[in-house]
Amino acid sequence: MLVKDLFKGYAWNRIPKRDRLMLGSLFLSYIGTQECKVTVADKGASGQQRYLKQ
Repeated sequence: MLVKDLFKGYAWNRIPKRDRLMLGSLFLSYIGTQECKVTVADKGASGQQRYLKQ
């Protein structure tokens, strides 16, 4: 999954790019520091970080 998958398409596109980048960074940081059912996978062809739901 991608962070943008958590939003409806039109809602994600309305978020300014700098805020989307910050949201991705914060999500990655949260996954790294909290115990949750999501793990970090590799980056996709578009350079976006992928996550796996457990």
